[in-house]
Amino acid sequence: MRIEGRVQGVWYRGWAVQEALTRGLAGWVRNRSDGSVEAMFSGPKDVVDAMLEACWQGPPSARVSRVTSSPAPEPETPGFHPMATL
Repeated sequence: MRIEGRVQGVWYRGWAVQEALTRGLAGWVRNRSDGSVEAMFSGPKDVVDAMLEACWQGPPSARVSRVTSSPAPEPETPGFHPMATL
């Protein structure tokens, strides 16, 4: 999924890692050079859907203007990890 708005420099990636691990999701999150955050969440559909809804809020300093999602293949590694900026 792609999260847009004021989502870099506000601890969005760290928040996403905590939320995903708490929910038992696998995948990754990273900043993008265009100022957005990109994430891939894998797990039970209802849990992924709840995470999608949570991404509209993010951490307290975030101001999310758009969240878009699309299907993706399962992650290659177990767990949930932050990745380098793309």
